[in-house]
Amino acid sequence: MALHGSGVFCKVSNMVEITSPFGGSMRLLHLPKSYPIHCNMVSASNTFGSAHLKLQNKEPCSRLRPCRVKREENNQTADVESISMDENTLKQDLETAVQEENYVEAAKIRDKLKELQEDNKASVLSANSRFYQSFRNGDLAAMQSLWSKSGNPCCVHPGAKGITGYDYVMESWELVWMNYEFPLLIELKDVEVHVRGEVGYVTCMEFVKTKGSSSWGAQFVSNVFERIDGQWFICIHHASPVDI
Repeated sequence: MALHGSGVFCKVSNMVEITSPFGGSMRLLHLPKSYPIHCNMVSASNTFGSAHLKLQNKEPCSRLRPCRVKREENNQTADVESISMDENTLKQDLETAVQEENYVEAAKIRDKLKELQEDNKASVLSANSRFYQSFRNGDLAAMQSLWSKSGNPCCVHPGAKGITGYDYVMESWELVWMNYEFPLLIELKDVEVHVRGEVGYVTCMEFVKTKGSSSWGAQFVSNVFERIDGQWFICIHHASPVDI
């Protein structure tokens, strides 16, 4: 589902003002009273090159509530546990082989462990690629499927403070995309990926250009993923604006 500049929110209590350089138009939107901006006022200049965003929220932080969404069962649970056990077993076997000075065996185990870790990195990079594909196309349905529904996922858009909770994070993407025309131009540079057990993260420089803009917005991004039932889901997206 791609969004093309419209949106509706119920239970009006807070104001969102978006000023677009496309003819200088201004939109007043409304957010639920509990929309979790973690301060009384956030004023952010959107670095994507297409909008100026102001969020106003007068509710205290104590009113923020976590999203409670049950995780769906998946038939891949056994496979994931097996992968985790294999990695832990290989690490233990490697330590034992080194202690016993069996370096030939240690080299074989190290190769197996490296191969397993590279597979995990490839899977995290694939999840990161799907995230940016949904971002590029303004595909809210795809974005919803990529985020972890357990715990308190967190999203930090450029120049703003953190938004926590699955439902609120999804609302924030809907809001951010409201004044854009899709697809966006997005380029990634200096991409690095790391995996530790059930958690992986990608860091990169993100460059975004919107239709009608002559400049690129630059952000340094950290995307954190957690493995749930065999699949990698994003649980933290943090984009910090960078001057270029």
